Amino acid sequence: MKRREFIAGAAAASWPWPTRAQQGGKLPTIGFLGASAAATQAQWTAAFVQRLGELGWTDGRTVAIQYRFAEGRNERFAELAAELVGLKVDVILTDGGATLAAKNVTSTIPIVFAVAADPLGAGYVSSLSRPGGNVTGSSVQAADTATKRLSLLQEAIPNLRRVAILVNVNYPAAIKETSEVENAAREIKIETIRGEVRRVEDIASAIEGLKGRADALYVCTDSFFNSNRQIINSTALAANLPTIHGIRATAEGGGMMSYSANFPALFRRAAEKVDKILRGAKPGDLPVEQPTQFDLMINMKTAATLGLTLSPTLIGLADEVIE
Repeated sequence: MKRREFIAGAAAASWPWPTRAQQGGKLPTIGFLGASAAATQAQWTAAFVQRLGELGWTDGRTVAIQYRFAEGRNERFAELAAELVGLKVDVILTDGGATLAAKNVTSTIPIVFAVAADPLGAGYVSSLSRPGGNVTGSSVQAADTATKRLSLLQEAIPNLRRVAILVNVNYPAAIKETSEVENAAREIKIETIRGEVRRVEDIASAIEGLKGRADALYVCTDSFFNSNRQIINSTALAANLPTIHGIRATAEGGGMMSYSANFPALFRRAAEKVDKILRGAKPGDLPVEQPTQFDLMINMKTAATLGLTLSPTLIGLADEVIE
C-alpha cells in the first residue's frame, strides 16, 4: 500500500462513525421496537431522536432508523423483533415487554431498553451493574415506587379504605408491583382487591366488576395499559373510581393522577447508550441506570368530575396540574 493511501485510510478510521457513514456505504441502523402505537409514544420517540441528533446521528444522513410498533398487542413483539433482526440492524431499542421478545430472537445484536419495570426480575440482565450479554438500559423502578403511589392516593382520598389494583397477569413485573402495593396497603390497614386482565377485551369488564367494591383504582405500570389508557380512564370514570398510574401519559389522557419516572428523560439516556454502542461499546459493559427524575401529575378536571376536592398540600406537590 502506498504511504498516501495508508495515511488516508488511517485518518478515515479515526473519524467518528457518523462522519464515516456520510462518506458512503451502508448507514448504521437502529431498530426501534415500541410497545405502544406510534402516536401514543410520540413524545418519547421525539426525545430519543432529538438526543441522537445532539450526539451526531441524524436519521437518513448518518444513521437509519427502522420503526416497528406493537400498538398495545404484546403478542406481536416476537414477530416485529424477528423483522428487525432480519433487517440486520446494528442495535435494537425497546420498551416494556418488547425487550424479552427481542432477547429471545437474538443473542448477538445489542439491545437497549429505554424503560423497564423490573429488568433483573424479568431476566433481561443478570446484573444491574454488569448486565453481561447483549442487553442493557434503564429501569423505571415501578415496584419501588408503588408505596409512594399508594400514599398519594391516601392523600387524595382521606377516607380511603379499599384499593383495587388493575394488573396484567401476563406481565411478571406487574405481579411484583401488585405485591408491593398489597404489602404497603396491609401496613396502613387498607384492603386491596385485584382486577386481573389478560387481553384488551378484559379491561372494561375487569374495571366494571370493581364498581362499588373499591374507593380507588391503582393501575400497574405497563406499556400494555398505557396503550389502552383511553379504555381504562373512561371505564374507571364511569365506575366512579379515582385512578393513579405509573406512566405520566395516562393522567394526561384522563387519569386522575400519575407518579412516574420521567420517560422522555429515560429515552434520551437510551439514545446515549445507543450512541456508545454504535461507537464500539459492549452493552454488557454498560450498567443499567436508575431514574433520577420522578414526576407527579394531577388532572384536576378528572378529580372535579369525580366530585373530589384535593388538598392544597397534594396540589402543591405536583410537578404539573391539568386544570
